[in-house]
Amino acid sequence: MPRLHLHLVSDSTGETLEMFAKAALAQFEDADVVRHFWPMVRSRQHLDRIMPTLEEKAGLVLFTLINPQTRARLEERCRESGLTAVPVLDQVTAALEAKLGLEAQQSKPGRQHIMDKAYFDRVEAIQFTIAHDDGISHEDWEEADILLAGVSRSSKTPTSIYLANRGYKVANIPLVVESPPPEKLYQLKNPLIVGLTSTPERLVQIRRNRLLALNEKNETAYADQDRVREEVVFARRIFADRGWPIIDVTRRSIEETAAAIIKLYNERDLVQATSPGGAA
Repeated sequence: MPRLHLHLVSDSTGETLEMFAKAALAQFEDADVVRHFWPMVRSRQHLDRIMPTLEEKAGLVLFTLINPQTRARLEERCRESGLTAVPVLDQVTAALEAKLGLEAQQSKPGRQHIMDKAYFDRVEAIQFTIAHDDGISHEDWEEADILLAGVSRSSKTPTSIYLANRGYKVANIPLVVESPPPEKLYQLKNPLIVGLTSTPERLVQIRRNRLLALNEKNETAYADQDRVREEVVFARRIFADRGWPIIDVTRRSIEETAAAIIKLYNERDLVQATSPGGAA
């Protein structure tokens, strides 16, 4: 299979473009793709500096450029070099213009990063989540939107951080057989509590890799198959007894796990809003 050089050219941070490319590439698991990231390209001079690399490592160019002169220059240079250049947001923007009857405001690159209330809410969510990782500060758990529980290495922390970047205040707690969680966990009213689990085999693999990364070569109970199986049973029993939703992360990416949690969160809000005594 030939190697493809994929160039991502943006006049802002490139976050939107990178997410788009990642989602599209997920459909091609065996593809040999080398990504080249070119953020903050806001002038013809900057564009002209990177064009030799685009031409040398010819492939596919995906771009989000607002400035019409910079965009025209990129499209012209790509045509001259025989490069395929795709403006990834054009069709979506055009469809929105047609349905809304409005013209897109394309004067400022990075408009999605304006520091509005949503931005500061997201920063607050990230700060809260970092401060409540791994069972810390359980006295504040009632302030969380979501609480994730699970055994060690069940993706609690990365999932929490991902959700925080989406604006959710998240706490997480490791479930340890020898150390029962604080009673506070069972008294929470506000947070959606979700149990994360995985197969013992997958957990053992991850934990052994973790120990190797720490230069720990001795066998420990931490990565013992029977011991890990006991932990998983212990955690699942807690989830079942409390009626908490469970998500098996064995074959899920962090993004897929987070999407499932957000779906549960939204469904709970909908039920609460339409139930007697809720907001109709």
